[in-house]
Amino acid sequence: MSAGNWKDMFQGIQKGDIDLVDYYLEVGVDPNYQHPEFLALPLVESIRFNQLDIAKLLLENGADPRLKEVWGGETALSVAQVANKEEALLLLRQYIE
Repeated sequence: MSAGNWKDMFQGIQKGDIDLVDYYLEVGVDPNYQHPEFLALPLVESIRFNQLDIAKLLLENGADPRLKEVWGGETALSVAQVANKEEALLLLRQYIE
């Protein structure tokens, strides 16, 4: 898989554009790629922006909930825990255990 047009996909995550995110996943954008400018993970960003449908889509397409972001070392789970996002925690735990 490649990074493809990761920046567009990342913006789609932030805006909640699940169709755009799905498109980029279908054409091979790696859901675990961390762009050198952003140093962030798509799954972690989906949790930050409370885009749980997108988080689920990313998880179903191989996003690893255990990966740490390069910049701050956060994982999707740690972001959900700090923000007390119960629904996100329930979703992520399904893919961790």
